[in-house]
Amino acid sequence: QVQLVESGGGLVQPGGSLRLSCAASERIFGIYTMGWYRQAPGKQRELVAAFTSGISTNYADSVKGRFTISRDNAKNTVYLQMNSLKPEDTAVYYCNLNHNRNSYWGQGTQVTVSS
Repeated sequence: QVQLVESGGGLVQPGGSLRLSCAASERIFGIYTMGWYRQAPGKQRELVAAFTSGISTNYADSVKGRFTISRDNAKNTVYLQMNSLKPEDTAVYYCNLNHNRNSYWGQGTQVTVSS
């Protein structure tokens, strides 16, 4: 059972930056997707950014040009660098891993963008 541990959320002013981290409890081999989703109050969970089928990446239109997903395979960690943050980015951000027909989720980390 893979465990995902997120960190890096917090309160930031509009225009600011945050970096989220998601550490997997073990090295992941084979074909998988791994990335970030978010859920704002009263809204459905949505994809933010993810690695798909190797090194390909997929971003939500609302974050393109502002957010960047990256990873450190040696640390089993995926990052989400968030720049030019807006109040509408406020949400709980969840790390997700899909591997061998299993889907794993982290506990979530709160990101609040407010002045």
